[in-house]
Parts: sequence; structure tokens; C-alpha cells
Amino acid sequence: MHEPGKSDRSVVPAKSAKIDYWEFHQQWVERMEGRDLAKENAEEQNPPQAVSTPQTERTQRRTGKGQARSEGMSQALERIRQAACRDKRQKFTSLWHHVYDMDRLHEACQSIRRQASAGIDGVTWKQYARQDLEGNLQDLQQRLALCSYRAAPVRRTYIPKPDGKERPIGVPVLEDKIVQRATVAVLNAIYENDFKGFSYGFRPGRSAHMALDALAVGIRSRKVNWVLDADIRSFFDTLDHEWLMKFVEHRIGDRRVLRHLRKWLNAGVLEAGQWHEQIEGVPQGGSISPLLANIYLHYVFDLWADQWRQKHAAGEVILVRYADDFVVGFEKESDARKFLEDLKARLGRFNLELAADKTRIIHFGAQALKQKNDGGGGKPGTFNFLGFTHICDKTRNGAFIVLRRTIAKRMRAKLRLIKDELKRRKHHPIPEVGRWLRSVLQGHYRYFGVPRNSGAMNRFRNVIFWLWRRNLSARSQRGHLACAKYNPLAERWLPLPQICHPYPEQRLAVIIRGKSPVR
Repeated sequence: MHEPGKSDRSVVPAKSAKIDYWEFHQQWVERMEGRDLAKENAEEQNPPQAVSTPQTERTQRRTGKGQARSEGMSQALERIRQAACRDKRQKFTSLWHHVYDMDRLHEACQSIRRQASAGIDGVTWKQYARQDLEGNLQDLQQRLALCSYRAAPVRRTYIPKPDGKERPIGVPVLEDKIVQRATVAVLNAIYENDFKGFSYGFRPGRSAHMALDALAVGIRSRKVNWVLDADIRSFFDTLDHEWLMKFVEHRIGDRRVLRHLRKWLNAGVLEAGQWHEQIEGVPQGGSISPLLANIYLHYVFDLWADQWRQKHAAGEVILVRYADDFVVGFEKESDARKFLEDLKARLGRFNLELAADKTRIIHFGAQALKQKNDGGGGKPGTFNFLGFTHICDKTRNGAFIVLRRTIAKRMRAKLRLIKDELKRRKHHPIPEVGRWLRSVLQGHYRYFGVPRNSGAMNRFRNVIFWLWRRNLSARSQRGHLACAKYNPLAERWLPLPQICHPYPEQRLAVIIRGKSPVR
């Protein structure tokens, strides 16, 4: 995707079976031009009713008020967006009233997952809504308006990582989630105009697969011979608070917004009943954390990297970043090594460093594959990005492609977790376990179902097939479950692999006009 103003080369999303990317692109362009789509289409979307009764009139009044509130919120954000687009240096000094707007709080509350974990107060969404949702939100609105709202510490928990380590997750209380989501909705209207087109992580309308497709198209269509695969060490845990607030103050002048951002940063964490001050970093799991991370990396990495390739690169350079993981493609090896050296110095100024075990320069691309086939070079390297191992390969017609396969290490880690969970559910009813396994497989297919990855998905299903059969045999008094009894269960509950995503070139119709689509 590209950004307004001095943008990247145009990338026009094409239609897929599930999402009309062309319509999405047209709406995005219209918003950039300042058109009010909701107002233009109001008559078509809300035709008059032919028959009116007292009950339908009451329903229409409620619906009309809801639509009016929604349009009012959209128009308020659109005005902010237009002002941010007109002047890239403008500081916004009056934003907080948009955050505690009652309709926006309602919208933020409804967007929270109902089964989300509770914070330190133990209040779940169902409890908050069942008691008195309207009264609770009105009380929250008054505290926000009077600036008497207090941020609570986040509850620290850990989830396993594929490498065997644990990732710390912060779980805020429900009211913090609501206010943070409302704040993100307002700030996104400003920062979505500032963020670079090669940034894909945690942004509305963008996804990991858009980043993967942009990377694959960029490597194929541009002169990429070397790839820098980099990862920032413990980024969310080492993010510097003072630098972050300086970056935010470039665009935000509302002291109430800045005060509440500091409240969330300084709230601390509660672990094993002990409160710990958080001097640096943002808790992973908070609704505001992804936006703050993007703001930090926008100033530390994106702007600097974009300027570096324009001033210092001797060849072509492409960039794709998703949160703190990024891949940079180079035409020349000298550019790659110089960029890596300068990047280390740049990150060091802002209390960041690269993970040495996850950062490397590899020979990758059409030229690397050609040299290997001609006997003039070694085997091209591979790199991991967003769950996939990227490999140099060719089609049947001899054209170069980027082959994407599920990372074997992550798949083994996932299967170990499924094995342990099957042991825990050993004596649960078969339909219950079958529904759970079906949801696991369907979720796996929805993400990893890219072209030419069916072999890895088949292996994933086959291992689950074998694990479940062994689990059922262990609880059988005969010690072994015959195929005649097990195969019907597997056919019913274990769906076959599906390719859910098109080829990158089919999803992104690239218009070559001066610059790379991932620039």
C-alpha cells in the first residue's frame, strides 16, 4: 500500500474471494481527497420505509440516532484527518473531548473481546455490562472529563514462545482497555497520514499478509540481490519513555492526552502480588501499546531508513516493516553492510539494539538463484518473516518466485502444545475435542494457507491425525483404535488443508511508475 503526499509507487489491490480490495482502494483515495462517503451514500443506504407503524417509528428513531451518532463521530475524525493531511507539522491541542465522547466510549467497549482476560480488579466484560453498562460508561466519562481518571497497574502473565522462552504479556483492567481504544481511534486519524507505506503492523486496514505480499512482489519486481533480516531485541520491553513522549509531542499538544499517556506508561505491573515500576517499555497486550510502538519506530527507523536510501544507497532498496520485525532488500551488498552498520548506531541512540542471533545479511533473489544454477555461487540463503520461511525457487516456466513455507520450528512448537492439550482433554467427549481440533486446523489454514504451502499444512494435519488417534487409543480398554472406527471421526472433525490466499501478484496489481510498491 502507499501513503499520501510523497508516496510510494502505487499498489492497487485486486479483488479476492472475500474482500473487495479495489473498492477498499477507491474508498481510501476518496478519503484522501476529503470526500464524505457516508454523506454521499446516505440516501442509497437508508431508503424510506413504505409502511410506518408506532413500533417501526420507535425502531427507526433509535436506528436513526445511532446512525447520526456514528456519522458524527466519523465526521469529527475526518476533520482531524484532513487537518493532519494538510499540515504535517501541525500540533493538535484539543483532542481529549473526542476521546471521552459517550458514543466513542460505547464503540470502544463493544469492540473488546467478550472472553478477554480480566485485569487486576477481576472485572470481565460481561460483569461490567451486566451491572449497568450505561451508568458505568457515564461515570467513566465524568472522570475522564474532570481528569480524575486513574490508570491501574497491568497484570503480568507469560505465554510460551516458539524458541522455548516466555513472552511477558500485560493485561489492563477493562476501563483502561476502553479508554485506550477510544484514544487509539482518535490518534489514528492523525498518525495514519504520517506513517510510511512500508509499515504494516497494527494499522487499520492492513495485515500481516499484506506485508508478506508486498515483500514478495518487491523482491520479484525490483533488483533485490541481498536481504537484511533484522529483529530488535526486546523492543516492547526497552522502549524509552522520554523519547516516546518527545516523539508524540511533535503532533500532540493536548496536555490531557499527554498526561493520560504518561499515566499508562507509569502505571507499573503487578506480578505475584508485587507491584513493580516500569521505567521503560510498554506492556504487550495493552490497546495503546501497538500505536505507541509504531510512533516510536516511525521516528527512530522509518523516517531515517527512508532518508538513508535516498541519500546513501548506490542501488535499489526496498523496506517492509511489521511492528519490530523488518526486512530490507538491497541491490548491492555494499549498501546492505553500510546500512546495517549505520542502523546499529542509529538504534543505539534511542536505547535499542538488534538481536544478534536474528539479524543477518543473506544472498537472496533471482541473481543468487541464477549463480547457484550456473555453478558460480553457493546455495541462496533463506530467512524467516511473519511465520514463513522465504526460499528462492522457480516456477515450471523457469520464472523466479519467492517460495513461502511454514517455519518448521514454530510448527513443531505448536504441535507440542496441541499434544499437551490433547492429554489434558483425554477423557473429554469426542465431539468436544473434535470441535476444538477443527477450530485449530481452520485457524492454521486461514493464516498459513498460501500458494505452494500445502505440503507443510498436510504434515501439520497428519501429525494431529496421529496424535488424536493415539490419544483415543490410550483411553480405550482394547489399547488400539481400529482405522475403521477412527477414520470417520477424522473425516468429520479434521478438515483437509485449504489454500485461503491468492498469489501476491493477484492480490496486489502493481503499477510500475517510478518507485517500488514497498517503498
